[in-house]
This record gives sequence, structure tokens and C-alpha cells, in this order.
Amino acid sequence: MESNLEDLKSRLMASDEEFSRLASEHSNHEHRLEQLASRPFLTVSEQVEATNLKKRKLSIKDQMEKILQRYKKNGCVTP
Repeated sequence: MESNLEDLKSRLMASDEEFSRLASEHSNHEHRLEQLASRPFLTVSEQVEATNLKKRKLSIKDQMEKILQRYKKNGCVTP
């Protein structure tokens, strides 16, 4: 089932503009969080930025999951 899910994600990246946009935004947030995490010290504004990025990233993940569930429900993925 894992490979089916990964196949679906790959297909959606290529065919679903919203899913692709969300995945790209999620990746960008992850990259920025990695940059912030590599610093020995964060300013207050950077701490706020990191918190906001984490919240946004989680929201995006939820949106992506809804799209995946919609495709699964419509029979685009076999268990």
C-alpha cells in the first residue's frame, strides 16, 4: 500500500496543480525550518517565524491529506 500511496503522490505532483503547489510550499517551509534549526541562537522574530512556519506546514499537510483522501475515495488507489 505504501508504494501505491507514493505512486499517487507522484501522479498528483504531475497532474494536480493545487497538490503540486502545496507540496512545493511545504518543502520550502521545511527548508527554511532546517535553516533556522541550524543556527545556535534564534532572535525573537526568528522564533516567531519558526512557530508560524510549523503551523503553516501542518496546515498544508492537512490540505494535502484531504486531496489524497479524495482521490483514494474516488478509487484512484487500490489498497
